[in-house]
Amino acid sequence: GRRAVAMMQNSGLGNAVSPLTSLSHVFRIPTLLIVTHRGAPGLKDEPQHALMGPITERMLRTMEVPCEVFPQEPEAIAPALERAEGYMEREGRPYALLMKKGTVAPHPLRRQAVPAPAGERAGVRRLERGRPPTRREALERVLAGEDGRTVVIATTGYTGRELYALEDRPCHLYMVGSMGCASSLGLGLALARPDLRVVVVDGDGAALMRMGNFATLGAYHPPNLVHLLLDNGVHDSTGAQATVSAHVDFAGVARACGYRTILAGDDPALIDRLLAGEGLRFGHLRTIPGTIEDLPRPAITPEQVRSRLMEWIDTRHKSEGH
Repeated sequence: GRRAVAMMQNSGLGNAVSPLTSLSHVFRIPTLLIVTHRGAPGLKDEPQHALMGPITERMLRTMEVPCEVFPQEPEAIAPALERAEGYMEREGRPYALLMKKGTVAPHPLRRQAVPAPAGERAGVRRLERGRPPTRREALERVLAGEDGRTVVIATTGYTGRELYALEDRPCHLYMVGSMGCASSLGLGLALARPDLRVVVVDGDGAALMRMGNFATLGAYHPPNLVHLLLDNGVHDSTGAQATVSAHVDFAGVARACGYRTILAGDDPALIDRLLAGEGLRFGHLRTIPGTIEDLPRPAITPEQVRSRLMEWIDTRHKSEGH
């Protein structure tokens, strides 16, 4: 329910293009962006900012993110924030404030506490049956394990579409684009709403694109988050191009990053164990490529998916007397 603020150097905009254009814009998720403007026109700076500096404002406007310069006069800051808040409330989309060098006076940085380690590193438990399941079999297990407090975030591509085809529920979020960002979104929700169980259904291709998420999840180790990775070894929805997942020990990565429970194998029963467990959990389930015949696309828009999920969460919040 609270407004999000993201602070970054403008060189980070390139990394943020996918979530800004296919998550924030499409789902109408308002975020205040405070972007420091390295390499601004007329400013001598490092060579890596020579192109990004001049195109920063154009890049934001191309993504339909309105922007203005962060005020240097203290009395002008509140009106600027009011304009940003008004736009975000009205349009439901991001707004950016570009901060030029020298806008903020030097200030000692108070070191923030790093989350305490989760404890002793977990071992990896393997569950094998000798025959990988289909994605559908895996998702049916997820559906069967849902309760009245579970939110499921499905990664982009066939995973979200198959989950929708099997059973569309208001507690589901089907990612579109934003490849690799499902676990980041799940982390934010799990931290904000510890009363909910958040299940992230990831894919090998998506996870490989943003491997740093494992480290962040492990560092914050929310006890109410389940990270399930379905690994079929291909980018299924774009033509089944091979990923490099066969060379990656995802369970080992999760262990190194501090997940509490780690299961791996080709037995879909590991999903049942993950859902019944406690603490930050990770499951690496090998599946076979392919999808449901005549797989439909969601008839509901991403904005509607977001709105009804927020309503569903709010209903749970009120029913518990918060």
